[in-house]
Amino acid sequence: MKKRTKIIILSLMIVLLGVTGYLNIVLNNNVSQTTTTTTTSYFVSYRNDRETTRDQQMLYYDAIIDSETSSQEAKDNAENAKLELIAIMDKELSAENLVKACGFSDCIISITDPNVNVVVESASITDDESIVITNTVSEALGIEPKYIVIIPVE
Repeated sequence: MKKRTKIIILSLMIVLLGVTGYLNIVLNNNVSQTTTTTTTSYFVSYRNDRETTRDQQMLYYDAIIDSETSSQEAKDNAENAKLELIAIMDKELSAENLVKACGFSDCIISITDPNVNVVVESASITDDESIVITNTVSEALGIEPKYIVIIPVE
């Protein structure tokens, strides 16, 4: 090959190497931003789904309560279920705020009798953090620590 052809090929390879390095940096930055967005959107998505489901439950209970064809027992059961759901919603919100006050950026609490699931935004949970979360949730909800499950989400 001619010297000129070799210089052109070598120059193109250097340019391609530079472009590859640049694209690697740009794509890695996009991946790290996507991971943060995914975590945030998990918590937002969960809250939206929970709110939608609870709104549907409330409408269902209201339909039973307002129906003229429902028996008094069915109306009473619907009213009690609605009040219980409202109490659970209040407990979850209160406990979530207390866990956030312990230093976690986000938290979701789901009460499913008898268990309580605590999802916190963290790569991992240390033993000390686990104890703090468990004690906080246990005191806030008045349940035994053995029923609390802590799930870190990064």
